Amino acid sequence: MKTERTRFKSISQTDLPQGRNGKHKQIVMQILSDLEQLAAGEALKIPLDQLPDTKENIRSALNRATRQRGLSVATSSDEAYLYAWTPETPQDDAGH
Repeated sequence: MKTERTRFKSISQTDLPQGRNGKHKQIVMQILSDLEQLAAGEALKIPLDQLPDTKENIRSALNRATRQRGLSVATSSDEAYLYAWTPETPQDDAGH
């Protein structure tokens, strides 16, 4: 029988939070929702000054979220905007 006390508190595993709710979840979910509403050939134009973090961190969070969902999303940026779009599926050119 152990007599040492743990340094940290413990909880039941059934009480653990499920899923990751990172600090970028809200903006990433909004971007994904907006992407679903775009017509083919359109891209989102997101002002960098409206992002809650750097474009690099938002782009990374978006990349993680799309990989988890098996989605393909492309991004680009300039001094003022982050652009995001769903790339068209390339045609199979095998044998041509």
